[in-house]
Amino acid sequence: MEKINNEYLIHSALDAIHDGIVITDETSRIVYANPAYTRILGVRLDKILNRKVSEIEPTASLLTVLKTGKPILQERTRVDSLNMDIVSTITPIYKNGEIKGTVAIFKNVTEAMELTRALQRMEGLAHYLQEELEKTKELPHSFDEIVGRNHNFVESLTLAARAAASDTNVMIRGENGVGKEVIAKAIHAASNVCRGPMIRVNCSAIPENLLESELFGYEEGAFTGARKGGKVGKFELAQDGTLFLDEVGDMSLLMQSKLLRVIQEKEFERVGGTRPIKVNVRIISATNRNLEQMVREGIFREDLYYRLNVVPIFVPPLRERKDDLLLLIEHFLSQQKEKTGKAYHISEDVMQIFYNHDWPGNIRELQNVVEYSTVMCTGEVIQPEHLPPYFSAVKRDPQSVERILSANHQQQEQEDCDIPSPEQVPRLKDRVAEVERETIIMALRAARYNKTEAMKLLGISRKSFYRKLKELDIET
Repeated sequence: MEKINNEYLIHSALDAIHDGIVITDETSRIVYANPAYTRILGVRLDKILNRKVSEIEPTASLLTVLKTGKPILQERTRVDSLNMDIVSTITPIYKNGEIKGTVAIFKNVTEAMELTRALQRMEGLAHYLQEELEKTKELPHSFDEIVGRNHNFVESLTLAARAAASDTNVMIRGENGVGKEVIAKAIHAASNVCRGPMIRVNCSAIPENLLESELFGYEEGAFTGARKGGKVGKFELAQDGTLFLDEVGDMSLLMQSKLLRVIQEKEFERVGGTRPIKVNVRIISATNRNLEQMVREGIFREDLYYRLNVVPIFVPPLRERKDDLLLLIEHFLSQQKEKTGKAYHISEDVMQIFYNHDWPGNIRELQNVVEYSTVMCTGEVIQPEHLPPYFSAVKRDPQSVERILSANHQQQEQEDCDIPSPEQVPRLKDRVAEVERETIIMALRAARYNKTEAMKLLGISRKSFYRKLKELDIET
C-alpha cells in the first residue's frame, strides 16, 4: 500500500510541473509525458505515448543523448515537425553502467526568453542602482530640498507640482547647472509612478553609436564585443517608473526617430532583436538648447518636440534670481558644516562680489565656489582672498546689493498686499483637477474627439485616459 502511495505522489508531482517532461526507454519509446507537454507543444498525449521518438522526430536531440550518453543542458533545439523552438535539458538514465532511457525537461523558448529578460532586467536594475549609490558616495552632497523664493522660480516649481500629478511628459528647460535634474527627481517623487525607478540617461555624454544600445539594450551577438547574454536597456530598467532623458537636444535625428516610435507605439526592440518589448514609462526630458530654433532649422523633429514638450518648465538662471543667493549660500554652508563640523560665514565684501557675478555655471558653480572657499578659509569668515582666482576681476559694488535687496523687499511688500484670505485659497487637488480637465478637453478638440488620438497627444495610457474622463466628469 505504501509503495502505491509513493508512486501516486511521484506521478502527481510530475504531472503538476509547469515545464514539459518526457521519459523514454533505451529504444526511444515514450513511456511518460506530463500534461505540460500538450500545453507547450500542442500534441495530445495519446498521440505520442508508447511511440518511438526516432519515428516521431528523427532529428531530436534526445536520440543523440541515447547514443552518446552525454547530457544536454539548457540548450535551444528545434522541433522540426512542429516548427517550434524549445529550451531543453536531456539527461540519460543509467542502470548498472548501461543507458536504460532518458528524461527530458523543456519549455517553450518564448517563455524561457521572458524569464531571461525578467532576470536581466532585475540584475540590470540592481547594477544601475548600485552605480548610482556609488556616485552618491563620491559626488558632493546634492540638494536635500529645492531652495529658493524667487517669484519666477516658485512659479516653475508650482507648474512642476501640477505636472507631477499626471502621467504627461514633461520637458525641463534651462541652462546648465540650474538644477534640472533636482526638479526631475522631485516630479518623479510626487508622481503616480514614484514606486518605480527613475533612470537617468545623459544623451550628450554617450556616443551616438552607443546611445541606441544604451536606451534599448541589445541581444547576444548583436555586434562585435556584445556582452554574452545581451544587455538590458534603460527603457526596460525604467519599466513602471520614470526615464529622465538629460540633454535630449543633443540627440541625433536618427535616434530622435527611434525615440518617437517608442513614445507612440509603447514598444521597442533590442539592438539585434526581432521581438517587440512592451514598455510603460513616464518620460521627463531636459535640455539647455533652443529646441524651437532647432525645429526651424530641421535638426530636431517637430513631432518629437510636441511629444516631449507637453508641459515645458523653464528654470531661471541664477543671474535672474539673485534674491535667492543668500538662501542658497546658507544652504551650501550648512552642508559644509555637516561634512567638516565647522561653521562658516560670508563677509560683506564676498557678498558684494557674489551679487555682481553673472554666475554662468548657475547653482552648480555657486555650490563649487562655496565648497572651494571653505577649504581655503582657515578661520570662520570667508573673505575675497578665499574665493577662486577668477573672482578677482569681479567688481565690489555695495549699491548693487542694496538694489537687489530693495527690489526683493518691494516684491515681498507687494506679495504681502496680495495675500489672499483663507477662504480664497483653493484646494490643491481641485486646482490640479481643473488643469487636467482643461487639458483633456483641449486634446479632445485638437483630435476632433478621436479618443485614441487624444490619448496619444496627452501621452497617457487608455486606462488612465478613461479613468480621468470618469473622475473629471468629461462627456465625449
